[in-house]
Amino acid sequence: MLVTLDFETYFDPKVSLTKMTTMEYVKHPMFKVWGVGIKLDTNPTEWFGEDEVEEALNDIEWGKAHLLCHNTPFDGYILTQLYELVPAYYLDTAAMARGRWPGETSRLKDVAVRCFPDDPDMRKGEELVTAKGIYDLPPDIEDSLAGYCIQDVDLTYAIYNQLLPAYPQVELDIIDLTCRMFCEPKMTLNRCKLESFVESERAYSEQAIEKSGLDRKVLASNQQFSAWAEEQGLTVPTKVSPSTGKNIPAFGKNDAAYKQWQQQHPEYNHVWQGREAVKSRLNETRAQRFIDCANSGSRLPAPLRYYAAHTGRFGGTDKINLQNLPRNSELRKAIEAPSGDFLYVADLSNIESRMLAWLAEEDELLQMYRDGTDVYCDFASKVYGRTITKDDEVERFVGKTAILGLGYGMGAQKFQATLKQANIEMDFFEAKNIVDEYRTTYPHITDLWYRLNALLIESSNMGRVQDDDSFGYAYRCIQAAPNAILLPNGMSLRYPSLTSTKAGLTYQSMGKPVSTYGGRITENVVQALARIVLCDHMLQIQRRPEFEVVLTVHDEVIALSQQDNPQDKLDSMIDIMRQPPQWALDLPLDAEGGWDVSYSK
Repeated sequence: MLVTLDFETYFDPKVSLTKMTTMEYVKHPMFKVWGVGIKLDTNPTEWFGEDEVEEALNDIEWGKAHLLCHNTPFDGYILTQLYELVPAYYLDTAAMARGRWPGETSRLKDVAVRCFPDDPDMRKGEELVTAKGIYDLPPDIEDSLAGYCIQDVDLTYAIYNQLLPAYPQVELDIIDLTCRMFCEPKMTLNRCKLESFVESERAYSEQAIEKSGLDRKVLASNQQFSAWAEEQGLTVPTKVSPSTGKNIPAFGKNDAAYKQWQQQHPEYNHVWQGREAVKSRLNETRAQRFIDCANSGSRLPAPLRYYAAHTGRFGGTDKINLQNLPRNSELRKAIEAPSGDFLYVADLSNIESRMLAWLAEEDELLQMYRDGTDVYCDFASKVYGRTITKDDEVERFVGKTAILGLGYGMGAQKFQATLKQANIEMDFFEAKNIVDEYRTTYPHITDLWYRLNALLIESSNMGRVQDDDSFGYAYRCIQAAPNAILLPNGMSLRYPSLTSTKAGLTYQSMGKPVSTYGGRITENVVQALARIVLCDHMLQIQRRPEFEVVLTVHDEVIALSQQDNPQDKLDSMIDIMRQPPQWALDLPLDAEGGWDVSYSK
């Protein structure tokens, strides 16, 4: 049974999703459901008001139901957390729209125009605005809201039927899993640990600010902080603003000039620490948000945005980005498995570098991966003319930066700047020699840049025909399609309004022109293929009865399972993640991992 559904809920300027996470919003004392629109299979959509919602929902056999919404994490979270009803499968037209049109908005009103450009009846209404701030709806406003909701449900159902025929089943399964990780949270949050951490961070910040001897406002303001520095006779570090092109203070904590400035003036370390305490409240505020987002059972949802990037990669969403938790941080350690379970973490090793070598047919590099050679040390040894081991941390880091960065056309200047960010000083000519060494050592990778640039030019020529069923130049597992590159899972890297001129290739993203070239196209393809591999592994692990996938972070898969035989279970996950896809059977994959009661990796 297909259940297309849309909840309408109270909102006002202070109680809304623009101010809160979904979890905070649903937990708020003012939250309530005004009503719900429900469409069962192909039957007409019905509106159920506030007093009818629970009975209408309980009449549905959810164990056999596929839930369809536009932005299902929101409606699905209300369904599971407020009404304790769990569907058999989750579908989401907002997610499908992002997969079909990456780089474009997935709002219902915009997707409706995209799907039905010539049908003015297929448009989202604006009646919701009239209900804003009204807690108990009068009959006339409820009638208007009911019509608005029914229209949204019907639009969602129509969009789904339009997108479904060309949408790969494996991607629908990924959407289901993404929604499930959010709507049915399994990870627990150690509130005591986080509350203690918040208090310690606050105490440290106040102490650091007091020791600095400066007012909080001076430390927080770039202008006032610059004035203080000049009063001390210090030359303020500057950088060029990317938006205005003018020189501005370089006070970002990752600005190389700022780091160097601090190192040159250790006598002001107490001031630098005070400014850091004011500017970096990230750990404290994120920890508090985690606490606020856990449900009544201390379960923490995993908000992930399906197809957040052009390449299909996941992104963080709902104001708690689980994609960038620092390793070994207190935030990670506070995320735990339920009693009796472990969190098992398996991480694909060098997946993008391996995928790049496979796609380019760079056999020497592929063989090193098969043999278990440390490719960072190997390349660093070529650069420095002597054997580099893991004990040579700086030299190996240079090799790692080269292997991970130079495969997409990075030049000497950017390579030099990248190393400088890690406090490794290198002159331009040495950086250029390393870039040249990389391109000489791995010539098939540089050939790949030109090959994929030609493939995209071919797709731009096909795009003039606007025939979505026509395909052109193919290479390995990818193929040119009109203004797109067809991927082996049936999805596409899309380049809307792609044009090829003497100046290069340009396409539209979020209404703005974006330039691209061989190296960047290569990076797009490699990231998209690596994402397919990871998602396939996630689904294979999820289908094992002993596992439940609860999160993915970059190239990691995090799953719950019982504590018995943990090594066997981890080995099982790693065995899955070492399996190459059918379209790249000679791709050497590897993974590593561990287990713990907390997400401690």
